[in-house]
Amino acid sequence: MAWGKAGEADGTAQIRGGRSSRSIIGSDVNLTGNLSASGDVLVEGELIGDVTCANFALGASGRIKGNVTAQHATLGGTVEGTVVATELVIEKSARVLGDVAYESISVETGARVDGRLSQKSAQPNELKLVNSGLE
Repeated sequence: MAWGKAGEADGTAQIRGGRSSRSIIGSDVNLTGNLSASGDVLVEGELIGDVTCANFALGASGRIKGNVTAQHATLGGTVEGTVVATELVIEKSARVLGDVAYESISVETGARVDGRLSQKSAQPNELKLVNSGLE
C-alpha cells in the first residue's frame, strides 16, 4: 500500500508527508474504542470504533468496524462504516461496506464499495488546484 510514497521494504504502508506525528496500530493489534488524532494514523491491525485524523492509511491487512473521517485517506483493507475524506484513494485490495463522501476520489480496479458514493462540494469561493499529472 502506498500513500504518496512507495511502500517500505517490509511491506507496511507509509503515510503521506511525514511532518506530523504518527500513530500506528500494527497488524498484531486489536483495538476497541474511538481514535482521534491531530496527525497521521496507520492501521494494519483491527480497530472497532471511529477514527478521526488528518491523514489516514489502512493497510491491506487492516480492518475497521466504525466510521473514518480524514482529510486524506488511503484504504487498502476493509472498512465497515462510513468514510468521509477530502481526498480518498481506494486501493484494489480494499473493501468498503458503507457510504463514502469525498471531494476527490481514486478507485483502483478490483476495489469493492458496497454503499453510496457522494461528492462533497468544496467551500464556496474556494479555489482548488488539481494536478493533472501531465508535467
